[in-house]
Amino acid sequence: MTIIEQLFSNPQDYTLNAETLGPCKIESPVRNRDFIEEDERILVTENVKDLQNASERLGVTPSFERAGPHRQIFHDPAWSRVGIVTAGGLCPGLNHVIKGLVEILMFDYGIKTIYGIRYGYAGLIPRFGYEPIMLNTDNVDTIHELGGTMLGSSRGQQDTGEIVDTLARMNINLLFCIGGDGSLRCARAIADECKSRKLAISVIGIPKTIDNDLHFVGRSFGFETAVGEATRIIRAAHTEAKGTFNGIGLVKLMGRDSGFITAYASLANPVVNFCLIPELDFEMDGPHGLLAALDYRFDRYKDHAVIVVAEGAGQRHIEGEPERKDASGNVLKKDIGEYLRQRITDHYKTTKREASVKYFDPSYTIRSVPAQGTDAIRCYMLARNAVHAAMAGRTNCVVGNQADWYTLVPIRLATIDRQKVNLNSDLWRAVLDATGQTLYFSGNPNNNTGNGATR
Repeated sequence: MTIIEQLFSNPQDYTLNAETLGPCKIESPVRNRDFIEEDERILVTENVKDLQNASERLGVTPSFERAGPHRQIFHDPAWSRVGIVTAGGLCPGLNHVIKGLVEILMFDYGIKTIYGIRYGYAGLIPRFGYEPIMLNTDNVDTIHELGGTMLGSSRGQQDTGEIVDTLARMNINLLFCIGGDGSLRCARAIADECKSRKLAISVIGIPKTIDNDLHFVGRSFGFETAVGEATRIIRAAHTEAKGTFNGIGLVKLMGRDSGFITAYASLANPVVNFCLIPELDFEMDGPHGLLAALDYRFDRYKDHAVIVVAEGAGQRHIEGEPERKDASGNVLKKDIGEYLRQRITDHYKTTKREASVKYFDPSYTIRSVPAQGTDAIRCYMLARNAVHAAMAGRTNCVVGNQADWYTLVPIRLATIDRQKVNLNSDLWRAVLDATGQTLYFSGNPNNNTGNGATR
């Protein structure tokens, strides 16, 4: 069952509407803008069949509220105080988003009290002693040129009650949470606690997940930059592989549960011969295993190979290591890259065949660079629409985008489940075409699946 089918089969369990704090009665100070109307909506999906099925079941065409500036707003800019927090792992574009938030808040709404919360949600817990940074257009002017986040980040769940106590004590009525699945769940808990206390605080999420594993938000910022950086590493791995007889370039990329970076990078630089992702089960041994597939390529086609593997792939093959979790409760994946390097090396020692494995693990390098190109533009657009949503009194939602439209998605929907690569999709079929790995794994010279068999 697809996520769309899951959503529309249980419509009573979900809402497509962002929460609101109350009616908007204040004239917006934003100048020279085409304001959106309150009833403007954007379709949840472009798939006509899904829309028809959903419309029949729900009685309405499923859609999200369009994001953008409102003619009337909820929060009075003169009395507004802002908190900005970045949580979870690093990702290209964090500083771009911070800069965008500050500039829209100050230039469009004239808000001057903007707190940069240090080191994630821990910065809202007094006992840690992390003093906030006062943000303005001067001290964020060039931060987009740097990777990482000027605010710092952290993982781990903090006490929601203490966080809301801090927000109330600081009179913060606009909180922007830049983070992935776990961080957005924290934002949802904060919004729910504010609601239970009847505090008029807008909590708006800006989706940050380099793995691109959130639903209904379109492509996450940082993803495109990560793919671009990964293709450079793949190019180096290919060069190293061709530099020696039976050379193997092995690259491990990010992707705990979703293989989007690995799949897209393999397509962006189609010198990859084996693309291994968490969604794909594969064997190591036997006639259709990875080791036999490498042998088959060396025997019949080329004297080099490139393997790109996502960090969460092939976990069942790694035995003897206890399960570990990070501070956010995420299961830490066992090192599939090192496992493959050792297994492949041992295999060729055992078979006494000349081969050489060059292993690349660029994860931290990729995620710590600044956003590039249209990725940087996406950061600004997400920040811009997050501010407009907050000022209009929206809360407990995340800014997403559908094609050229930006939308407001309830956090519960965005975090309903991990978005994963569909092995029946055009994306994955294109990967199989580009790599030719179906042929290698099949070991059948009459199977012409994939056009990469002779690269």
